[in-house]
Amino acid sequence: MQRDIYLSNHDTYASGPGNSKARFDILKNYFGYTAFRPGQEEVIDAVLSGRDTLAVMPTGAGKSLCYQIPALLLGGMTVVISPLISLMKDQVQALREAGCQAAFLNSSLSAAEYGQTMNQISCGKVKLLYIAPERLQKTDFSFFANGETIQLVVIDEAHCVSQWGHDFRPGYLQIAGFIRNIKPRPVAAAFTATATPEVREDIQRLLKLRDPFSITTGFDRPNLYFEVQKPQNRKQALLQCLEKRKDSSGIVYCATRKAVEEIHQLLVREGFSAVRYHAGLDDAERRANQDDFLYDRRMVMVATNAFGMGIDKSSVGFVVHYNMPKNIESYYQEAGRAGRDGAPADCILLYNGQDVQINKYLITHSEDSETTDPLLQEHNLELLKQMTFYATVNGCLRQRLLSYFGEAAPAYCGHCSNCLTAFREIDVTLEARKIISCVYRLRQRGRSFGKTMIIDILRGSKNEKILRSGLHTLSTWGIMAETSARRIRAILDFLVEEGCLLLEGDEYPLVLMGRAGDVLREERRLMMKLPEEQKESKPVDLNEDSGAPDGAAPMRRGTQRAPDAASFDHVLFAKLRELRKELAEKEGVPAYIVFSDASLRDICRKRPVSLSGFAAVHGVGSVKLEKYGEVFAACIREYTGDSGE
Repeated sequence: MQRDIYLSNHDTYASGPGNSKARFDILKNYFGYTAFRPGQEEVIDAVLSGRDTLAVMPTGAGKSLCYQIPALLLGGMTVVISPLISLMKDQVQALREAGCQAAFLNSSLSAAEYGQTMNQISCGKVKLLYIAPERLQKTDFSFFANGETIQLVVIDEAHCVSQWGHDFRPGYLQIAGFIRNIKPRPVAAAFTATATPEVREDIQRLLKLRDPFSITTGFDRPNLYFEVQKPQNRKQALLQCLEKRKDSSGIVYCATRKAVEEIHQLLVREGFSAVRYHAGLDDAERRANQDDFLYDRRMVMVATNAFGMGIDKSSVGFVVHYNMPKNIESYYQEAGRAGRDGAPADCILLYNGQDVQINKYLITHSEDSETTDPLLQEHNLELLKQMTFYATVNGCLRQRLLSYFGEAAPAYCGHCSNCLTAFREIDVTLEARKIISCVYRLRQRGRSFGKTMIIDILRGSKNEKILRSGLHTLSTWGIMAETSARRIRAILDFLVEEGCLLLEGDEYPLVLMGRAGDVLREERRLMMKLPEEQKESKPVDLNEDSGAPDGAAPMRRGTQRAPDAASFDHVLFAKLRELRKELAEKEGVPAYIVFSDASLRDICRKRPVSLSGFAAVHGVGSVKLEKYGEVFAACIREYTGDSGE
């Protein structure tokens, strides 16, 4: 049996009470937690029993503990195949800080550092080894042959193995062969946060998992607030978003390098503490900028999607997508960089219809040989359509996200911009007929234009281009003069979604006729949900109590009210953050490696003035207790005037 192979010298940790005690001892002593999250125990039990595993768990659900705890219980070494260098570095730092023997092998190591790590591995001084899939064929693992040194192989971000996923990496196709060549074959455990049922099947097949224990704990992240804005001025909307969150750390995602440069310059000019990240920068600047963000020397990272999956920073308070991503998997993973410590965080998408055309162009004009397959392009265009539906839906945003991943969800979450916006359903048939008629009259003249020109014609604009082209002589010129451009654009977008009108072209798409005959003949009524006009509200104070009763859904946009917000001591929290920063700089590690924001909040609530009290804080293991307990307890004593006697 597999159990005899993998646990023959560790019967204490087999299924049963002994195993349960050992798991909880490690959970508390190394990681400082007193209880497992949903799904963690089941995954740990499956791995320790010698069974291959496929776990789909949302970001922040504690996937890492599901393999780190078995790695510390099993004999030999666990190999963790991870896609990005920065993620390895962060996780290894955190493990070492907790007292675990961990190392990584990647291109960032010098020859001397590489040799030193290999020597540590051969001497059995490494329990967890992180390595990129592309290096599996370059690293000499021959000394593991015919031994039991590698007990477990973990495949992180396992969706990268599937071409039908959002982040396919050819190197992942080598993993199954790597596992097969280790004798005896180790347990294989695959983890991902974003995978549709189709991608989950691909993971199991391509990694050749043997009768795997499969678990999906759910995709919901209750601490995340989702919002879609459709601003007329996207840059102004971004500045307003960041102004409300000036004391919080966050990421702004852009679709292109050019956009990153433009937005970074804008933020710096407006006084925001921002850095940039994209593939066009040299390695030294990318590393420096990433470190500035990780170490809280800069509060905002402006980046392409090249930045994100490898970031383990737990205290990201918001993610803003300046451009719409190409698919929901990418969006949910990038948005999921926020609130990893369980604290309230905001995920905001600034939608513009032009993003759809840009993404279409990127999909159909890719030079990557892996994505030129017509079937794959068609699949990616369908994924883009689903992302567009999310950006334009009037229903619950959370329900749209969860249903995409095959998870049932209520129609009202109470914690997204759509649920907190009043909509009313109205009959837009007459207005729709006017818009369609305008496009039809232009076609009769052999002309076609983009949305802006259509709106100008309908509103009776007398700009130079309209007059020069004779468009003011159209029967539809000025027939919607009393209707706002914003409303016409919303109905026009709705008509595109309904197929009554079509968009053609990439950078500057033209509006063309679609299937609109039944609407023009008055055979079909069009009902559309539109947000009620609301007066401009004052900026949200993120530190202000919402005034809602405990347990009630928050009734303001932009932040989630923590249950204890009214009693939370922000002055003490600021002092603890400053102390954490000083200790982190002394240790040469990011601040969240010392303690997460969630741990600092728990310290604020419990106010421990002794080591015994500090041991009860969320995320404080024995190593961190010994290392930091007294200095934080002293800070509490000084602040509260409690001697601790």
